[in-house]
Amino acid sequence: METLSAFVLRRKGLVALLALVAFFVGMGATPIAIQRLSEEYAHPGMPAFDANQEIVRIYGNGGYQRPFVPVVVLPEGQHADGSKEALGRAYTAVSAKLPQARIVSYADTGDPRLVGADGRTTFGLVFPGTYSDGSPPGGGLGETPDESPVIVAVMTPHLPPGTKVHVTGLDTLAPSVDAGGVDVPAKIGIGVLAAAIVLFLVFRSMLALVPILISVLSIFGSFVVILLLTLVMTVHDVALTTMPLLGLGIAVDYSLLLVARWREEQANGFRGDEAVHRAMAGAGRAVLFSGVAVAIGLVTMVVLPVPFLRSLGLAGMIIAAVSVAATLTVLPVLLALTGRRLDRRAAAGGRFAREADAGRAWSAWARGVVRLRRPAALVSGGLLLALALTGLGVNLALPESRNLLTTGPGHAGLTALTRAGVPAGSITPIDALVTGDPAAAVERIRRIEGVATVLAPQAPSWRRDGTAVISVLPVAENGSPAGEATIERIRAAVPDNVRVGGNAAQSMDFQSHTYGAFPWMLALIALVTFVMLARAFRSLLLPIKAIVLNLLSLGAVIGAMVLLWQFGWGTREILDIQPTGSIGEFVPLTIFAFLYGLSMDYEVFILARMREEYDKSGDTRQAVVEGVGRTGRLVTSAALILFISFAALAMTPELDVKVFASGLALGILLDATLIRGILVPAFVAMMGRWNWWLPGWAARLLRVSPSPLLDEAPERVPEPVG
Repeated sequence: METLSAFVLRRKGLVALLALVAFFVGMGATPIAIQRLSEEYAHPGMPAFDANQEIVRIYGNGGYQRPFVPVVVLPEGQHADGSKEALGRAYTAVSAKLPQARIVSYADTGDPRLVGADGRTTFGLVFPGTYSDGSPPGGGLGETPDESPVIVAVMTPHLPPGTKVHVTGLDTLAPSVDAGGVDVPAKIGIGVLAAAIVLFLVFRSMLALVPILISVLSIFGSFVVILLLTLVMTVHDVALTTMPLLGLGIAVDYSLLLVARWREEQANGFRGDEAVHRAMAGAGRAVLFSGVAVAIGLVTMVVLPVPFLRSLGLAGMIIAAVSVAATLTVLPVLLALTGRRLDRRAAAGGRFAREADAGRAWSAWARGVVRLRRPAALVSGGLLLALALTGLGVNLALPESRNLLTTGPGHAGLTALTRAGVPAGSITPIDALVTGDPAAAVERIRRIEGVATVLAPQAPSWRRDGTAVISVLPVAENGSPAGEATIERIRAAVPDNVRVGGNAAQSMDFQSHTYGAFPWMLALIALVTFVMLARAFRSLLLPIKAIVLNLLSLGAVIGAMVLLWQFGWGTREILDIQPTGSIGEFVPLTIFAFLYGLSMDYEVFILARMREEYDKSGDTRQAVVEGVGRTGRLVTSAALILFISFAALAMTPELDVKVFASGLALGILLDATLIRGILVPAFVAMMGRWNWWLPGWAARLLRVSPSPLLDEAPERVPEPVG
């Protein structure tokens, strides 16, 4: 770090000029990069996804698209058999209004499973294809345009007077409908405002603007890299949503650490370039190792065969790398050139000199944790373990209707169906593509346990180019265990000319592909992290502790998500939305990838300072108090900025984004409080001299100096100075 510091400070003018050029180039590159981002959620190589894509290519509808389910309740005394012509006219009117739709009903199939036990309740399926607003098939649950009013309006005039028409389906029952998407600029604005307020409270001077400046530079610089990537590969627009907010947090984290250390060196009497050199020597390595930790966590998503997750991982790695580069090159120059002038108000107010000492409040907190380390570890660890065990019950399947809206037209339609004895699985049909004549496949699938019926009309909208698309109506909804078991039986029983698609099958394939190899990937990430942290801390125990606590923290976050989204504890009160009873299949993976790196950020900040203080005093308890006292405020401030940013993102109307962002916000909150505030200092205090042990053989392998096992002074809790 001293070499890098000397290099950039000898070239202050050149570094400042290059930073300015990068800023303006980034501003110009950002709108171009945004226009080149992809909106397609592709899952290449997954059987159900490939089948769905082929269905949409040939028929222009269905596949992953969930159908709308019109439910017609005829007046008392009338029967579906006697109203076939009227039903036919009603569904024909829907076809005329939605010309790209694929529709099936009792009128054109005569299938008795499309009529309820009362004889007057009947339903059909409408796969609209391109929606009336031009949106393509697909989309997240509750984010597709609602065609229910259109369907009701065109069907009603053709049906007998007194007939009730409801439209149900998973999308009409979804608790949230996209009302314009994620307002990214507004969310970034909230994050910047939160960062500015927190930083001004920390520094009490214009120096608070420096981390924000580094953050803005890092974000624009990252978009330059994203633009270059779009020239050689497809980059998904999830990068646009997450990269700025993640960049705001990471760049501020790194800048905050370095600026605070520079202030400390100023308070110790060092000035000019020498203060910057000493700050880089003390905090620069922690910034570098933190950036590597973030990258290691995001590798999880980069290596997965899912383009949008790969884009998310790459965007995170890019913003982490650019943030580290800006913090270690541009920030030292800014501090050397303008730091004293920006911090003049704090120096005049007497706050500047206090930077030489650890924070009193955090030091007092650390002394309390050291004194009560065993009960503190037991209580905080027990709570986290209980949450992690709760997380083992996470439900990654599609939501079931019983966990969705309990009011409104969609629920009225579902109620009418169930009251008439129609299986709930009828609203979650499974599309399958058949090459050639589908008759044999239809008969085979009808005999499978859990299948209510198979719909295979001979209309041109169902048979095209030597293929036929069929819709399998299961007894149980696809999102239930019984429904997933039905899909597995169908896949095992169908001949080679049948490709099973549909919403649930694609979700099941995603889980199998992404989580099947996850334990091995986790083991590899843990090994790489262990080697990196063992070199950083010159210890065998501290890296193991960091990895175990990180995994415990991540398990606790999933448990908290289960409580929030599956059990519904506080969902309506906090997020103003009904819980869905499940968590998106991509959520645990993405939360792991982001929080693993962010959590390790805080771990590195705290433990690096503890190691430094232990090397000075040789006393673990003193190192804990001093380390927490000097980093507690920084970690809390950085975590608060990220928490506010992700909490703001969780207020978006999109359900998937709500779930993802709320998980990140919960993770930051748990990590900065129970883990870093209690469990880490308690554990380090309990393990004493074993924290710092690195035998000669391990030191030779890691190419660092050994750290022998030394005796410590008799146990005592450090008392406050003065």
